[in-house]
Amino acid sequence: MSEFDITRDDGPTGGRYSVTIDGHAAEMTYSRAGTSRIIIDHTEVPEALRGMKVGKALVEAAVMDARREAFKIIPLCPFAKATLEKTPEWQDVVQ
Repeated sequence: MSEFDITRDDGPTGGRYSVTIDGHAAEMTYSRAGTSRIIIDHTEVPEALRGMKVGKALVEAAVMDARREAFKIIPLCPFAKATLEKTPEWQDVVQ
């Protein structure tokens, strides 16, 4: 798991994963698609955090939650989609 302190704010229609490092906030948002799927729709990492693999850590947090809570991920966000495609061991949670 990531070395970042990622938090998840979850609601009935969606939520977000977020982390703040040195005053810079990164986030990945999602919408719910029923009870067994989430749609990752946006990932934003500020320039100050680029190259630190913060975005990948946000996707990884969603993957770990998907496994633990038995839901699938539909990656509409281009970054999340590319990250999931590059990581074969995460394909079990991708729909």
